[in-house]
Amino acid sequence: MRKSTAIALLFWCLTSATLFAADRAQITPLLRTVDINIGETTTITLCNGKSATVKLLDVKEPRDDLRQAIREAVVTVEVNGKKTKLVACSYRLPKTVGKVRIDCAITKGYNSNSSSDSWGLEKDARLRLWPADSPAIRPGTFMYPARQRWFATDTQMANVPTFVDGGESPARKSVYYHSGLDIGGAEGLVEVVAATDALVVSSGLVVLEGHKTGTPVSPRYDVVYLLDARGWYYRYSHMKEIDKRIVPGRTVKMGERVGLLGKEGGSGGWSHLHFEAKSRQPSGKWGTQQGYVFLWEAYLREHAPQMIAVARPHRLIWAGEKATLDASRSWSATGKIASYQWKLNDGSKAVGPKVTRRYKKPGRYSEVVKVTDSAGNIAYDFGIVLVVDKSNPDRIPPAIHPAFYPTTGIKPGGDVIFKVRTFNTQDGQETWDFGDGSEPVQVKSDGNAVKLAKDGYAVTKHRFAKPGDYVVRVERTDSHGVKAVGHLHVRVAE
Repeated sequence: MRKSTAIALLFWCLTSATLFAADRAQITPLLRTVDINIGETTTITLCNGKSATVKLLDVKEPRDDLRQAIREAVVTVEVNGKKTKLVACSYRLPKTVGKVRIDCAITKGYNSNSSSDSWGLEKDARLRLWPADSPAIRPGTFMYPARQRWFATDTQMANVPTFVDGGESPARKSVYYHSGLDIGGAEGLVEVVAATDALVVSSGLVVLEGHKTGTPVSPRYDVVYLLDARGWYYRYSHMKEIDKRIVPGRTVKMGERVGLLGKEGGSGGWSHLHFEAKSRQPSGKWGTQQGYVFLWEAYLREHAPQMIAVARPHRLIWAGEKATLDASRSWSATGKIASYQWKLNDGSKAVGPKVTRRYKKPGRYSEVVKVTDSAGNIAYDFGIVLVVDKSNPDRIPPAIHPAFYPTTGIKPGGDVIFKVRTFNTQDGQETWDFGDGSEPVQVKSDGNAVKLAKDGYAVTKHRFAKPGDYVVRVERTDSHGVKAVGHLHVRVAE
């Protein structure tokens, strides 16, 4: 590069950073955050200038007897004199109470046996509030960061213990509660885009001056940090490829390509985008800005789906115990869901938003729910249940991660790429059933023998001859006869 060109590029980057910093104060977050102790009352001025009085009445943090992990923290709050209960994240959206929209991002107990503190929480709970008619994040300033369908494959959202790569082991003393948002996808195929207009503050190991200390930036070869006009730092991790234009000092527009989704760095070996925002919290510390509701709203605005089925998070139990499958958080644009139909792994069927059943044998179960709304629209999701043999607690059942690409715009006769990787075993091989009456296809992934192996996923292609909704199944069995099952919902357009 010529010296004059380098000087011009440096000047451009510095100028862009200065202009971005000047613009940054223009976006004030719509949410108001309060950290609060049990018995404490506080009054918050909302983004519309009106006030709300909140009192934290109680916090319940039951733990399972398998890992002593919190699965569902429930807080009881009083908002402007009205009492309600909130579940801390775990695929929950804010709740409207009177003229206030409120959620609970995190409770203190999550830090007691966690392997990390991502939240900067020093009190009993963190609450976030908006006016009842307010979006969670300002429209036009935030978008979904992956170019694929919602819930196209496995996810790990805030407060959910990590499980896709077999991380839910009873032998582990600490629990890694996932603070960010893991969006699973097909390695090297799914495009990652900037969720906001932003300043690139790090790309790989190169960090912009002024952001190396006193910020949440933790550089790594597969990681990008972007800083938006709210003053929030966004981490994009496990990138298979970082776009060459993503260089520190440059400003990017919302929707601009950041790179390709992958499994690099500390991914555990499964391909996904780890997306996480950090902001200053009431404690004065940098902490995670829980973003599930931001992704949800952005996706609905951009893609206008008719339905979304939600049967998450996963469950973890001992063999012989019961698990409740819950699809009650499914959503329809019509506002009315007509039916929930479950097709269970043992061949039985059930109806209703919640189903409880006993699992006698260890394994990774993927239970299929078909949700239909009043207009006849359908959607599928899959309730994952991990079942461990109590007499052999160190014998972790195999896990499995299937993914496909593309996830939208599939036409009859078009190639669909399917990728799969099994974890916790190198025994056996994966068997695909594409749900269209075609013959099963067998492949063999490496069983996560080398987490970052370039060929760790087994790949196959399939063509669907007719339009329709297909439930694709893939499974693999270890030497003890323990099976891991995964499902995908593939929609083939007319």
